[in-house]
Amino acid sequence: MPRLFFGLEIPAQIKTRLLEVRAEVPGAKWQSVEQMHLTLSFLGDVEEERLTAVCEAARHIPQAPFELSVLGLGCFGQACAPRNLWASVQPVAPVASLHNAIKGQMESLGLTTASRAFRPHITLSRFTRQPGSVEGLLAEYGETAFGSFQVDQFVVFESKQGSGGSVYTVIKRFPSIGL
Repeated sequence: MPRLFFGLEIPAQIKTRLLEVRAEVPGAKWQSVEQMHLTLSFLGDVEEERLTAVCEAARHIPQAPFELSVLGLGCFGQACAPRNLWASVQPVAPVASLHNAIKGQMESLGLTTASRAFRPHITLSRFTRQPGSVEGLLAEYGETAFGSFQVDQFVVFESKQGSGGSVYTVIKRFPSIGL
């Protein structure tokens, strides 16, 4: 059963800039360039026979292209003991709108999506139980502009656990359609 989520791909030049944030922080498990993305909606394990319906529903989501900027860093948890370090995106409104549209379409198929509040971000690092502080990284990169890009599609990814962490494969791309 494939493990699926919807997301946005990040351009290579922005990923390269985000990789510059890496530092020696105890407990940090840094994302590879191949793992960097922005999650729109996590579906989890979906029966293979439902994949066609998922893609068909996503194909009909109205989504006008928009510009997205990757700006600054933040963390989940306290900076002295974070759970995740991430890059922020602006503006939030079109990303949240796309998230809500995907969530609505998937729920109409009877699929459950994550119920916690949606906060768009690009995960840079996850931390083990004994994390080090990211206060220095937040101070250094907290307001850094990593670049902007045109969002003119979203994708459904399959996530498979590998020896070096999760491996994400694009299943299908959905180009923007008019509103």
